[in-house]
Amino acid sequence: MFGTDPLDELAIPDGSHVREHDLAVDGDVLVGGQSVVELGVRGGNVVAGERVRIGGDVEADGDCRLDMWCAVDGNVLVGRDAYLGERVTISGQLIVSGDLDIGDDVDIEEGFEANGWIVIRNPMPTIVFLFVYLSQLLRLGEEEAAEEVAATFLRSDREADPAIIPRGARVSDDAWRVSTPATIGDDCRLHGNIRATTIEVGRDSEMFGSLRGKGDVSVGPGTVVHGDVTTKDGDVTVADGAHIRGDISCEDCQLSEAAEVDGAIRARGALNFVSPLETDQERDEFSDGSTDPEADDDAGLDEEAADEAGAGEEATDVDDADAEDEDADPEAAVVPLSEGDVDWETLDDRSSNGEREDVEEIIAEAEEG
Repeated sequence: MFGTDPLDELAIPDGSHVREHDLAVDGDVLVGGQSVVELGVRGGNVVAGERVRIGGDVEADGDCRLDMWCAVDGNVLVGRDAYLGERVTISGQLIVSGDLDIGDDVDIEEGFEANGWIVIRNPMPTIVFLFVYLSQLLRLGEEEAAEEVAATFLRSDREADPAIIPRGARVSDDAWRVSTPATIGDDCRLHGNIRATTIEVGRDSEMFGSLRGKGDVSVGPGTVVHGDVTTKDGDVTVADGAHIRGDISCEDCQLSEAAEVDGAIRARGALNFVSPLETDQERDEFSDGSTDPEADDDAGLDEEAADEAGAGEEATDVDDADAEDEDADPEAAVVPLSEGDVDWETLDDRSSNGEREDVEEIIAEAEEG
């Protein structure tokens, strides 16, 4: 990340908030070189590339590494170890709970404290330090210790995704300007206009600013944007429950019928209104892939009706019998009396004795015959 290649994108993980001019995340914070962050930074491990300027305090629960020519306009509080490169400038205090590895010509205006070792020299790059440390452990025959160190540094099962600010970014309360794609996670609360090549905002986030991209812009379910959503050459997609408190300007617009737009919609191409059943949010709610919520309800009602009617084994027997008789000739439900084996003399006797059966009994006897 400290080389000439920029980071891939601006990535803000789930649950990130801008609180009192500080960017607070649950995971790590990675800032590419030559970036300007006019906010404070709070996170796990905080790593900044060359010539990064941070306009507030830096609070790292883990390690903190500031590369050469970095400037921090505030205090730096580190929960574990700190690594400062050459000509780093800190306008406040530096407080380190662990070891401090510090380079030449570092300027800390209000002094520093460290509970561990303090080494004043150019800090060794992390990858070189890891290689040297592992090689020494292997030479001493400490293979188990080397495996534990490697597993700690190379593990990928982080509890939270890191916040990534690409190289050359400009981040402030007014605007977040990057030349890469931007991805905002779920349940985020950010201040400032987002300017990126493409923008994707997750669900249930709140953006106090507009979204402007060169490509596609996507607003997730339940997200509120206090501003305009504009794209130069791309499309805009607004999901269920999203609320745009401004205008939309794009090539093609796909708008959910369950979304709200307070301003005007200017689409140079097509404007499509999508029903809630056609959105990804609703599809995820049905495990069978059905987009019709009534389908599951009908199935549940059919099962309840079958249970109430006692259509267990008897229903199965009836279905089997019907299946066997499908190829047989159908029989008349009612047989004409003239064609049945009816003893008419007996009926006449019954009639003379006042014991004549009604029509239903006659039909029943005819069917039995």
